[in-house]
Formats: sequence, C-alpha cells, structure tokens
Amino acid sequence: MKRLSILFFLFISATALAQQALPYNDTRIHYMGRVQMQNGSAVLSWSGNSATINFNGTGADAILSDEKGDNFLDVIVDGKVVNVIHPDTTMMKRYELVTGLPAGSHQLTLFKRTEWVMGSTRLYQFLLNKDSKPLAAPAAKKRKIEFYGNSITCAMAVIDSSGKDRGTGPYEDNYQSYAAITARHFDAEYSCIARSGIGVMVSWFPLIMPEMYDRLNPADPGSKWDFKNYTPDVVVINLFQNDSWLVHRPEHAEFKHRFGDKAPEPAKIVSAYKDFVKNIRSKYPKAQIICALGNMDATQKDSPWPGYIEKAVGELKDTKIYTHFFVYKNTPGHPNVKEQQAMADELIAFIDQHIKW
Repeated sequence: MKRLSILFFLFISATALAQQALPYNDTRIHYMGRVQMQNGSAVLSWSGNSATINFNGTGADAILSDEKGDNFLDVIVDGKVVNVIHPDTTMMKRYELVTGLPAGSHQLTLFKRTEWVMGSTRLYQFLLNKDSKPLAAPAAKKRKIEFYGNSITCAMAVIDSSGKDRGTGPYEDNYQSYAAITARHFDAEYSCIARSGIGVMVSWFPLIMPEMYDRLNPADPGSKWDFKNYTPDVVVINLFQNDSWLVHRPEHAEFKHRFGDKAPEPAKIVSAYKDFVKNIRSKYPKAQIICALGNMDATQKDSPWPGYIEKAVGELKDTKIYTHFFVYKNTPGHPNVKEQQAMADELIAFIDQHIKW
C-alpha cells in the first residue's frame, strides 16, 4: 500500500505539471451522498454519489478505476448530461469527461448512475484542460433530502426499451429516477440509500434495509455512517415492494431464512415497518418523513401493503411523518423514464402541499 501511495504521488505530481489537477480530497470538489475517502481516492458506491467542480476553461478529464467494470457515470455540464463514462478495472486510468466547451466558467458533475452491487468507482483526481483554472467549490445547497428504496429508487432498467427489463449497468440510470429528479427540482442535496431487490423484512438476498441503512460502504457491514455528517430536511422511504412478493414464496431461501415455514401475520408486518421508521426518526429527530410506496403492484387495487404502512404510521403518532402511495403504473417491468418522471411529479406535488422547508 505504501508503494502504491508513493507511485500515486509521483503520478499526480507529474500530471500536475502539464495540467491543473484537483486530487480527490481537494476542497474545491463538492461531494453528494455517502462517499468514502480511502487509499488516495473518493469511493463512489451508492446510487447518485456525485462529485462536482467549478472551473474556468474548455474541458476536463478524470483519473478513475472501477471495482468490477460494471458501473456507468453521467457527466453533467452546466445542468446537462453531455457524456457517459464506463470505467474499467485499470488502476488510475485517465478518462476524457468533456472537451470543446466554450471558454468561460462551467460546472461539471460526475454522477454515479449505477447501484452499489455493481461495485464502486474510485475517483483519484480531476484534470482540467490546458489554460483552465479551478474555481471555488459549489456551495452546499440549503435543502437536503434522503431516499431509502429498492430497484424503483435505483432506477433499474429505466432506459431498457427492449421490454426485457434488464437489471444490468447499461440500463440503469439513477439520474433519471424519481428520487434524483425530485432533489433537482427542489435544488436539494441528494442522498440515496437503495438496492434492487431489498425489503424491510425480507429481500431476494441475505440483507434487508434495517441491516444496510446505516452503512458508509454498503458492501461492508463494519463500515458505519456517521449520521451527523448529513441531516436531511426530508426523508422519503419507498420500501415493501419486494416484501409484498416474497411473503408469498415459502419455497424461497430468504423466506425460510426470515420466517421459517410460516408467512408473517399483518401485525408483524406493521411492526417491522414501524421499527424501521423509528430507526430513521432516531437518527433525524427533526426531519419530515414521507412513507411512500409504489408505483409497481404493491399499490394496485386491493393490495394490503398501503394499509400496513398507514397503520404503522398511525401508531407512531408523529405529526411529521406522512404517507404517500404512488399511482400504480399497471405496465410490465420496472418504471421507464416517463413513469419515473410521473412519480417525481407526484412526489413534488405532495411535498409542495405538505412540507415546509
């Protein structure tokens, strides 16, 4: 590790002679989401993790490496997506982010569009084109919002137009999720704690949200997030879709793992949800919490799952906890771009009506 650090320092120093370099820990970089600083890099793991710089110039590159080669990152310049980066596992490889910009001041964001099961991406430094100059970091936004969710919030398969509902990296884009759209609408700092297939009581794998929600590195059970580092004004919880499927699959290994041979009774379902919301409330005593659900079949007509959430919230007797159930989309697969936008429109309207921040 020491040898790697020395080589990295020499690499940074040599590169900086040719171009203006901003190493990962430069104060002129603004990060959003739970980003771990480790081994000379910023580790982007969670959906929606981002790094933003302001600069005066015509273009910028970045030195990156990817854990598995499965991640995709949006390059956003002055509010528009201009490029998509697919880093490979090569250590400290240089990637062109944008070039040919008109001379002047610009803002550039590197946004992780894929979820953490596809691995992490390490950012070592930004490199500005010749004659470009870094500017002060963007100011932290006054509003803060945090989401806890599953594949819907990750935006799994959002850009898969084949109808196959593929859950791989090329078809996932958290930037086009209802969550990220809502955060941008309110000009809010954005934190997204989500994984496809996860539930409150049971998931398609041996991990549930109450076991994951407090992690810094989502893949490391021992890596704990310091909740004092980010205090959201609004928290949106959109969970129970996977629970609603798995409680009816007694043959599934995770059903047996969590429930044995008997599906949970409604009282247990309500209690599990209530306990998770209480965990969130304990971390954020002043936040306004929206307990949401949908827009897949957990909110279809006659589904009991909205009722479970309503009962749990009612029992909490907390005037700053609300419920909102997205309109059932009634189409196959995960929400597409249009359906994610419709969810965002719903949530924005709900926040406008109920939340003061």
